[in-house]
This record gives sequence, C-alpha cells and structure tokens, in this order.
Amino acid sequence: MLFGRKKRKPIAIPVKAVKEWKYTTCNYCSTGCAIEIGLGDDGQVVTSRGHAGADVNRGKLCIKGLLEAELFTSPGRGKVPLMREKAHLPFEPTTWDAALDKTAAKIKEIQAKYGRDSFAVVSTGQLLTEEFYTLGKLVRGQIGTNNYDGNTTLCMASAVSGYKRSFGSDGPPGCYDDFEHTHCLMAFGSNLPEQHPIIYWRLKEALEKRKFPIIVIDPRVTMLAQFADIHLPLTPGTDTVLINSMMHVILKEGLEDKAYIEAHTNGIEELRELLKDYDPKTAQHVCGIDEDRIRTVARLYAKAPAAMSIWTMGINQSTHGSDGVVCINNLNLITGNIGRPGGTSLSITGQCNAMGTREWSSCSGLPGYRLLEKEKDRKTVADFWGIDESFFPPARGMAQTDIFPAIETGEIKGLWLVATNPMTSMPNQPRIRKAMEKLEFLVVQDVYEDVETNQHSHVYLPAAVWAEKEGCHTNTERRVNLTRNVLKPYADSKPDFWIFNEMAKRFQDRNVIHFPATAEGAFNEMRELSKGEGRTLDISGMSYDRIEAARGIQWPYSEAQAAQDAARVGEAEGFDMLQRKDFLGNPRLYSDGKFQTPDGRAKLIPVRFVNNNECPDGEYPFWLNSGRVVEHFHTRTRTGKIGNCNKFSPTPYMEMNPDAAAELGIQHQSYVRVISRRGDAVVMVQLTQRVGRNMVFIPFHFHDCVNRLTLGLLDPYSRQPAFKQNACRIEHIDQQEAARLNLERRAF
Repeated sequence: MLFGRKKRKPIAIPVKAVKEWKYTTCNYCSTGCAIEIGLGDDGQVVTSRGHAGADVNRGKLCIKGLLEAELFTSPGRGKVPLMREKAHLPFEPTTWDAALDKTAAKIKEIQAKYGRDSFAVVSTGQLLTEEFYTLGKLVRGQIGTNNYDGNTTLCMASAVSGYKRSFGSDGPPGCYDDFEHTHCLMAFGSNLPEQHPIIYWRLKEALEKRKFPIIVIDPRVTMLAQFADIHLPLTPGTDTVLINSMMHVILKEGLEDKAYIEAHTNGIEELRELLKDYDPKTAQHVCGIDEDRIRTVARLYAKAPAAMSIWTMGINQSTHGSDGVVCINNLNLITGNIGRPGGTSLSITGQCNAMGTREWSSCSGLPGYRLLEKEKDRKTVADFWGIDESFFPPARGMAQTDIFPAIETGEIKGLWLVATNPMTSMPNQPRIRKAMEKLEFLVVQDVYEDVETNQHSHVYLPAAVWAEKEGCHTNTERRVNLTRNVLKPYADSKPDFWIFNEMAKRFQDRNVIHFPATAEGAFNEMRELSKGEGRTLDISGMSYDRIEAARGIQWPYSEAQAAQDAARVGEAEGFDMLQRKDFLGNPRLYSDGKFQTPDGRAKLIPVRFVNNNECPDGEYPFWLNSGRVVEHFHTRTRTGKIGNCNKFSPTPYMEMNPDAAAELGIQHQSYVRVISRRGDAVVMVQLTQRVGRNMVFIPFHFHDCVNRLTLGLLDPYSRQPAFKQNACRIEHIDQQEAARLNLERRAF
C-alpha cells in the first residue's frame, strides 16, 4: 500500500513502433555519447535510446540526452530569416537570399570603411566539425578578418594553452579507459556527476571492479567531493600553490620518476629552484589546506603505480587557468604519468564539439592544429585552398573576450555570432550589454529566434539543430563520432553548413575557393589536410561508414592504421551496422615519450603564484562561485524549452551556508539581492552545507543572473575569464517584487 492507497496503478509503457533507427552523437556536453533515434512509419521521431554497442556510453544517457529528441519540436525555434534596419524596430520576415545578400553587403561595407579586421566572427563549440572547417575556410580564406574566435574561449582556452605550453600541441593525451587502469585519481574543479554524468558512470564502474583513491580539489562540497576519499576545499584561485607544494614534497622526498624526467623533459632544475618557495608550511596559509594533508596527498599520488589528473572549469575559468594546467602537467610529468594506461593529464572538455573547434575551425590558427605564426603552415593551407599565402595574417587576432572590449573602443564595428549567446554567457553583463548597443551591424545565427542576444541583432538566420544535419563531433578523449541526418530542418531553417556555403558564394570576388557541397566532402578535405609525418591530429584513415561501424574512432588514425584494421577485421562498407567493428585508433598520445616540441621533449615550466583574485573584504564578504547543474546546459537556450529538464531548476537560485544565512536573517527559499562591484542579481536561497560560511554558489545557466556579478578578469595566456573568483555581498529584498522579477526572467 502506498500512502493509504490499496490499489496501485500499474506502470504503463506506451508502445512506440519504430520503423528505422538512425545513428547520432549527443549534441550537449563533450562526453560523446552515441544515440539512436527511432523513426515511425511517418518518418517522425517517436523515441530515442543510448547505443548499447558504443564504447563511450554503452547504452547509458543522462537526463539531457534522454530528452534530446524533444529539441526538434521545442518552442521558440526560428522559422524564417528576419531583418530590420535598427535593433529597436520589429523584425520583418525575409528570404534567405535577401538575408545573406544583406549580411555579405554589410560585412564588405564595414571592412571597406574601417578595415578588414573591423568585422568580427564569434563561433561556438556546438557545430559539427565539417561546419567549423567550412566557416574557418570562409573567414580565413575569403572574409579575411583576423578577429575570429569561438565561445570555447570561455571554457577550454586555458586547457588548450596549458597543453601547448607543456607538450607543444593541443590534444588531451588520455582517455576514459584510463579509469580502468589508474591507481589514484585527482580531480581539480571537476564535478563529474553533474557536469559529465556518463564519464562519472565510467569512473564508478571502474571503482566497482577495483578500488583506488579519489581525491577532489574544489572549494565547494560538490557531488563528486561527497563521493571522494579525500576532499581538499582549497581557497578559490590558489590551485597553483597547492600543486607546487605537492611537487615540493615529491622532489624533496625523492618520489619523482627520475628516469622519465631525464629521458623526456626539459626544465627540471628551474622547477626545483622555484619549488623551494612552496614548502607546505608556507603554502598552507595561502591555499587553505594544512601541511600534513598536502604531504599525504603528494605521497599518495607519487607512489601510485599509475595516477591521473582530470579537471574542468574549476581550473580553466581563472586568471591562473593556463598556469594551473601547466602545473597539473608538471605534476604528471615528474611522476611519469603521461602516455601510459592509467597515467594522464586529462582535461574534461565542456561543449559537445569544443574539440572540433580546437582542431578544425581555424579560430586560433589554421585547420589541423596549424599555426598562423608558422610560415610553413600558412603555405600548406593556402596551397591546399588555392589562395595566396599573403591573405593570411602572420599571427592570431583577438580572442572572444577581447572582441567585446574592442566594440567599446570602436575597433570592432560589426559582429557575426554563430550558435552562441554572449548576453547570458559572458562575464560582467552590464558592460557587454552596452557594447552590443554600439555595433553598427549584428547578425545572429541560431536555432532559436528568442535567444537573448537576438534582441540586439539586425539580421537573424534560423539554423537547423542536431540531427537535422549531418557530420562529426570530437569528444573529450579525441574520439570522432558521427551524427547521421534524421529529419529535414524545421520550417525554413537551414543547416549551418549550407549557410556558410551560401555565404561563401558572396565572397568569391576576393578569393575563388572550392567549397564541397556535402559535409562528407568537407570531411574528406579535412582527412587530406590531416596527413603529415609526425602529426598527432591525423584522421586520414577515417570515413563516415568506418566511424559508424566503430561507434567512434580516436585520433590519431592514419591511412596505414586503417589498412591494418581492414586486414584484421574487414572493411566498413556494406557491413552490418548492428555489429561493432574494432577500428580503434590511438587511445593515448605521447606513449613513446615524444612531444610536439622542437626537441621532442615536454617542458617543465616553473609557475609562480601571483594573487590577482578578487577576494572578499569588509564590503563584499562572500566568495562568489558559479557552475553547472545536471539538468541544464549553458544558457538554457535548449534545456529551458524541455519541460522535464527545466522543472528541476526552473528558477535562478543560490546555495548559501545556513550559519551565514542565520547571521543575516535570511530564510530558506526566500529571495535575496546579491551585489558585486559590477551589478546585482535576484536569486532564491537554498540553504546547504555544500558551501562554506564565506561562500555562495549560483548556477551560470540563467539569463540576467550570475554574470551580472562576475568580474571576467582574463588569463594572460588563454584570455579565458575568471568566472569563479569574485566577491559579493547579500541583501534583503522585497519578496513580492523579487517574485515578479523571477517570473519575468525565467519565462521563455
């Protein structure tokens, strides 16, 4: 009997007749889960499921992936292109030709008047890789602006910068299989159960087979911290101090891997000299972790037969983000934990295809991890595209976080935003809003017409979503996976690939470049560009059929590897797709100890901590932290439209310690006003012991909320903002007025 009822209503699972299953890859986070979409007799989606034969998720999906098929019919989607002369005027529907002609003409007009770099393009981590490649070809090879970047600068730029500084190239060196082999896992600012639930499930599955210690470094008692063996709640922004102190212990006690250091690294003596200043007795007063605990964790990590580090935004979103990644790399290099099973330095990427952005979009360089700063790389790509090498700039231009201040100063006059929503995602929102109002021309290309940034646009281009398109993603572990086209685009929306190709036709007067008509044609170009002796990013052995047959392939995967696999397990073409084929690729980088540096050695880089965090004081006594919750993704552009995601967190809220709340007379589930030096936000209070007395936490998904408060001071190497080290105070607010604001701001 349940709650007094004598008769329990039986659970009924509706019959969903599926005529055909289509293979796709999840379009949310970077885990890279394989999904099958079931189509009925009428060709419409009736259900979806995790692909049981895919190695990444093995049939599992998180709440976002389970409900992802609802995206196709979610409210607010763009139906037709829209135009207006001024941002305060109403939009008028128009044709694709008119919208694209207007956009191309305005780009040329602005560039002719103010210079080629006065028009900027900001992309995303949500497109398919072939779309990134095509956009990069358009921007670098025809439009010609050097101010071109992706919103991945807000999440993964510090990981990219740190990998390049230490190893000579971007690219996570490890994989999910390392959970099966490690003897110690250290997680820095990474809350897997909420950020990447299926990766957490892979970790948990490994722990059930073989117990090993989990160490979590995070100021907040996250869900992963609750499950950990050791939680180190360090002072925000002091990760480099803690890691330097751990390395001090390792080198002082002779726990380092001397043979690996001698054979494969440079800079050990300079690092030793710096680390003399980071004795745990001194470091504990900066990082907030007592000296005995620092020594215990350092010994545990160094003595493990194999140890691995993972991190997410807790490291990256800091003025010390790139330095933090370098320190993690240093820790793994001195203990010999790079390129071996269970030993790695693995960044857990944010967006579904942030890796594809890094690899092929040409945002920070040229396709295939080539650099604008290298004459050889400029010539290789120019020759391949059939243009003059001099059209490329000799160095990278502005990052996304520099583009918006450049609007303020008048350097940037026009902007093209592709699948990104800076009116919610960027820090210091009051400043961003004023910058957007200064643009002479803004074009927004997005799935949803009601995305907040569209309030400021002059042209809106409605894009297709997810499996209304076809192409590849690359996930956290460098696994390239495929999304097959399932449905026609909604209304008159178009695939981003089509939009970029059509725009390219309007710039043939600058450079005549061939743009393949299909995504697979673009992928084949990428395969050719990926070839080259000694290159890690080699996908030349991949094909769409081979990727689907394998349920994803990790790069590097060369033509020679593909030939060996074909001889071993057969070809993919014509193969029964119900059976998985072992086209494996390379699970790890640097297993041979050779790095992408001039001398082939990794760099041990001394990092000295300089405290430029915005710290609490008498006027603003609380640390302000922000992060993800499992049911939402980024700015809620998509998950806010899906009822069973939105109902768990429909409204902005703030985690606050009960003792701190009692001192201020604040009640659970009441509204408060949070104030920083930039602005204020209204949130509902959730009392919890997950945060300390001097700290609050607000999810970053909500519009007009936490990013009204954040500072956004930039990392000098990566240009990534410090979202997580801010100071604020909390005040009472009229509850009726707060409720009205809450309802207004959460409405879609």
